Amino acid sequence: MNTQKTVLVTGASRGIGYAIAKKFAQNGFNVAINYNVNRTAAESLERELASLQCRVMTVKADVSSQEQVLYMIESVNSHLGNIDILVNNAGIAGQSLFTDITTEEWDRMFDINVKGMFHCCKAVLPQMIRNKWGKIVNISSIWGLTGASCEVHYSASKAAIIGLTRALAKEVGPSNIQVNCVAPGVIDTDMNSELDDQTLDELKEQTPLGIIGTGNDIAETVYFLTSDNAKFITGQVISPNGGFLI
Repeated sequence: MNTQKTVLVTGASRGIGYAIAKKFAQNGFNVAINYNVNRTAAESLERELASLQCRVMTVKADVSSQEQVLYMIESVNSHLGNIDILVNNAGIAGQSLFTDITTEEWDRMFDINVKGMFHCCKAVLPQMIRNKWGKIVNISSIWGLTGASCEVHYSASKAAIIGLTRALAKEVGPSNIQVNCVAPGVIDTDMNSELDDQTLDELKEQTPLGIIGTGNDIAETVYFLTSDNAKFITGQVISPNGGFLI
């Protein structure tokens, strides 16, 4: 019988999610890699993690769909065992003048970034509550704390994640379930690849440490929050941002 704990990382085919999934695999966890579009990248990561001698699977699901999320959770439970740790990383970004944001763009941002998190938390919590143990880490953004010009819908969705985290932590704490939030600063990911060199240099200058963060920086923070070293931490927002926001 397998006694290793199982972690589900949503949006794990690239960037921060990729680094998080790899960190857990390196530490002996069973890892479920969720993706929605990039099957090739997800399966490549699965092969990479399998070489680390951990149990791993990929599962496709659009987290904005409750039906697809329920299917994903059932699949993971069947193949890897009950989900002990959920990392809600799946999300989208977008830049636009507020006056140009359409209702459809606003709804899509919240459907994936917020409703997707709601679906995933709701699907895993019954088992966690029965087990009196569980860890949930939600990925927000520094812009959810401070707001970003021309990213109102993105900033608003990431702020909603912070509110969800704090409220849910209070509700499920008596069941020995910890819910925390990580709000990354400027990170070197595909999501930021569209930024030109001048913009990146300006962001570096605004960061006291003078560097751009990496997916590994966020993965280390997420892993810490799910470890025994963080057993007294819940309802918190940790922002690895190089001092960008102090």
